[in-house]
Amino acid sequence: MDIEDLRTFVEVADAGGVTSAALRLGISKSMVSRRLIRLEAELGTQLLARTTRGAALTEAGATFRDYAARVCAEIDVARETILPAGELCGRLRIAAPLSFGPTHFAPVLADMARRHPQLHIHTSYSDRFVDLVAEGFDCAIRVGTLQDSSLIARRIGPLHGKFVASPDYIRTYGSPETPEELVAHQALMQGMETWQLMDGDRIMTVNPRGRFKADSGVALAVAAAAGLGIAALPDYLIQDYMASGALVPVMTRHPPPPAGIFIVRPPGQHPARKVRILTEMLIECFEQAPDPA
Repeated sequence: MDIEDLRTFVEVADAGGVTSAALRLGISKSMVSRRLIRLEAELGTQLLARTTRGAALTEAGATFRDYAARVCAEIDVARETILPAGELCGRLRIAAPLSFGPTHFAPVLADMARRHPQLHIHTSYSDRFVDLVAEGFDCAIRVGTLQDSSLIARRIGPLHGKFVASPDYIRTYGSPETPEELVAHQALMQGMETWQLMDGDRIMTVNPRGRFKADSGVALAVAAAAGLGIAALPDYLIQDYMASGALVPVMTRHPPPPAGIFIVRPPGQHPARKVRILTEMLIECFEQAPDPA
């Protein structure tokens, strides 16, 4: 029984279809189908019921999926065990933010690939919220304040930000000084989120309103510089705007609370060694540059 056939079956089972599994694996749909057919022939039973919407596990497939996943995991451990000390192999799928990842995380990932030539690193850069389990990622790098979830998180560095607006916006609408005044202004947001701000040592929560939203912090910085409203943005995104005077801080007596940079992974007893090593490399990187800018 081919280990790649087993891996492919697990990916199809988790992704819910051949197309999604092919994207995860980086191979063609026809290759995925051939591997599934070969595995089912080897077992003498149908594992997946193909439909127009994807592939659903049969009763036998649901039972076999857990065994197959454990076998694949054990093979990965065995491969790492017999490799030279410190060497990694297999595949590492990472979700990273588009607004921050290519400049701050990509160098670390490139260094990891250089150190471990048998490791395949696949990184998806997007500011959307990625479902690690449903989309088959080993881990994600997230910035800001973590939402409550079942994911296991490790803080790898600090992150600071500000409320900012353009001088033109302030001249037209004024500069808010209190949380009550802030909610009366046009807010530039990534979604329907709440904003947190400091009131002395206390964290307050407000519900901002606005007509301009984007799933990219870079886009929100551009909108703020264009005078569309007030944005809460990390320092690394606004440093050039601040230096040129295109953006200025507001609500300085009530700044956003300090946030962080985190690596998160699906729940499990122990993280994969490749995730542990990536975490260590990121912590080392951000210890040397504790406040990314």
